[in-house]
Amino acid sequence: MTLTIANRHTWFGQGAIGRLIPLLEQDPQPTLLFSCRSFLNGPIYAALAPQLDPLLIGREIVSHEASPQELDQWVARWRGKAARVVAIGGGSVIDAAKAFSALVEHPLPTLRYMEKVGDTPISGATLPLIAIPTTAGTGSEVTQNAVITDTRVKQVKASLRHANFVPQTAILDPQLLQGAPDHVLAYCAIDAFTHLFEAYLSKTASSLTREQSLSGIRLFLDAWPALNRSDDAREAIMQASYLGGLTLSSAGLGVIHGIAGEVGALRDYHHGQVCGRLLLPFLQLLAESQQPQQRRLMQELAGRLFPQHPGSPEHYLSDFITEHAIAPFWQEPLALTADELRISVEKSNSKNSLLDYSARQRQQMIEAAFHIE
Repeated sequence: MTLTIANRHTWFGQGAIGRLIPLLEQDPQPTLLFSCRSFLNGPIYAALAPQLDPLLIGREIVSHEASPQELDQWVARWRGKAARVVAIGGGSVIDAAKAFSALVEHPLPTLRYMEKVGDTPISGATLPLIAIPTTAGTGSEVTQNAVITDTRVKQVKASLRHANFVPQTAILDPQLLQGAPDHVLAYCAIDAFTHLFEAYLSKTASSLTREQSLSGIRLFLDAWPALNRSDDAREAIMQASYLGGLTLSSAGLGVIHGIAGEVGALRDYHHGQVCGRLLLPFLQLLAESQQPQQRRLMQELAGRLFPQHPGSPEHYLSDFITEHAIAPFWQEPLALTADELRISVEKSNSKNSLLDYSARQRQQMIEAAFHIE
């Protein structure tokens, strides 16, 4: 088992974003900002801007998961100019900044380096990156991969990956979650849970990573009902997201993400919403499983986290998630065509699940999660 290389510096807590300006000032160098419109139009950026903007050479706005074409444009614009990158935003922003930081140090177009479709190994060369999440779900601030979505050429969602791509510095400030729409908070939080849960059940997990997963799941359970109204909940879910990033990097993910990545290459649905919708039928599939290690791990999870609730731990989790959700992510009408269903089944896999789920089982999960046109 290989453990992820964590950030060299991590600051966590209310007001932690105040660390950013001193960090940039103590080591002046040409710095490029990647961010999103919601942050740039908000009060925290308005307060930072008078000191932050003079320290920047420019900024790029990320509005969705970055494509290879966008990355190639950013690299062409800033190669030889930027020496450091700051990313303030959700997972798509941080992944875009991570990918840019690496690709600007490489000569070939993005598609040549991407997993699944690339033909050239990527080196560990990268610009230093300061990652500041404004959502709590992907854990991208502590992972070694940068997700890229190509819907135009290869129709693939894949990563650039290297241990050096873990951002050097992470600043986690729960106040940055304030004001996020309920559906965004819910989509991101269920993504964090899925990371933790699949890493816990991974065939490559260790006792150490499973303890991290259990700690993160406990934080998720505490936070889930109050994501939009409690400082404690925002702090808990940001910790859970960070632990999810650590555990997925070390133990890997499972069939939910094995399917979600393929759906994401076909439809521009929020990744966390896709994972959450697939999670519910997976829990039912898991409840029916007699695989000894799965049964043992689920009983241990229940005994550690909700011993007062006997019965099926999978049904308890499903009921808890749906009854206490601040947004009904499983009810919104998301569709796939019959051809998209076929492609998703053919291309998906079980990743690091303890079981190798059959094409029929994967199809059943997709059909339960989406309306098939």
